[in-house]
Amino acid sequence: MIQPGEIAADHASRHFKVYPREARRLKDVVVARRRSQSTEVRALRDVSFHVEPGSAIWLVGRNGSGKTTLLRLLSGIIKPTSGHVDVGGRVGSLLELGAGFHPDLTGRENVFLNGSIHGLKRAYVREQLDEIVAFAGLETFIDLPVRTYSSGMYMRLGFAIAAHIDADVLLLDEVFAVGDEQFQRKCFGKIFEFKQGGGTIVFVSHDAAAVERLCDRAVLLRDGCVAFDGPTHDAIVRYRQQLAGDADLAERGAGLKEWGSGEVRMDQVELVGPDGAPRTQFLAGEPLTLRFRLVAAQAIAPPRLSLELRDASGLLVAGSGHSTAELGWEEETTELAARFEVDQLPLADGRFHLRLGLTDETGERLYHWLDDALAFVVYPAGEERGVVRLEGRWSGEEIGAPTETVAT
Repeated sequence: MIQPGEIAADHASRHFKVYPREARRLKDVVVARRRSQSTEVRALRDVSFHVEPGSAIWLVGRNGSGKTTLLRLLSGIIKPTSGHVDVGGRVGSLLELGAGFHPDLTGRENVFLNGSIHGLKRAYVREQLDEIVAFAGLETFIDLPVRTYSSGMYMRLGFAIAAHIDADVLLLDEVFAVGDEQFQRKCFGKIFEFKQGGGTIVFVSHDAAAVERLCDRAVLLRDGCVAFDGPTHDAIVRYRQQLAGDADLAERGAGLKEWGSGEVRMDQVELVGPDGAPRTQFLAGEPLTLRFRLVAAQAIAPPRLSLELRDASGLLVAGSGHSTAELGWEEETTELAARFEVDQLPLADGRFHLRLGLTDETGERLYHWLDDALAFVVYPAGEERGVVRLEGRWSGEEIGAPTETVAT
């Protein structure tokens, strides 16, 4: 008998039939029945793993590897074509934005609707309602139809409902792809609280650094099969090896923040102020220092550093490259502390992101790329406006005496 919070997948496979043309009318079905040939897509193949109650497990893999299909099997939305998938206890899931929401119902009505879908009594939902609304930050909008909500508001309400369900297992699919940093911190706090309370978490996310703080185990999927099942850090290394050499990653849109072959990587990346303390907020013109460590699995030739500074819209503000040989990296080096110092921050106002990369000297082999290494805010120190501080000096000039005109 499976325990509440326990998950067991035993040689589970899931196949789908895909037709080249969708039949929209009965005539289409009758006329095209002989000509229409289906193609079988094997989304999952012979997947087996076991999760103990109270664990947090990360599902990772390239787009199309079968992560979302596996989550849908665990949630009971679909059944395996062969094999078995058993989940003990009540399951709370957030697999798609606004899944189960009726667009013409208000946010409040959708909370009760989702509660009933999950088998919760109306009295229990009523007890949790105020906390759900406060967590989502939708006090002003809770009685408006959800079709008027933005995607972020959908996300917040959907997560708030899933997180407050009295569940034994919580399934999350890219829940941090939408939402600001404050909401993401609230989400992580709630997830940690759920885990500490003995709940089981199955998490799909491309944010490897964030997941590594939560999950001590990961299942790496490749082409629908389990390619690795073990410690999260080892899964991250193998995942980056899959991504190495791919210059146009489709996973970027889903929130992927780092990739590379992994021979050398950046660690402990931080921004510090003039007092040496880590900071994420600066005044225009203040000193700023970027610090990080380079760690190699084994001795390699000096890698090349690249840096990009972008504004909130993704516009490139500045970029540069630098060889680590000039920073003291030698052929036998496996670890190096590096820093980039700015005496006077030439930014005026706004939110900015740093992207960091490590390649070989030719730039052809990518060792490590941090797409969103750091985010920081710059506030005006005076009358500055815009993105960049325009340095210069104001002065006045004397106007020469007017030329006298002699009347004749």
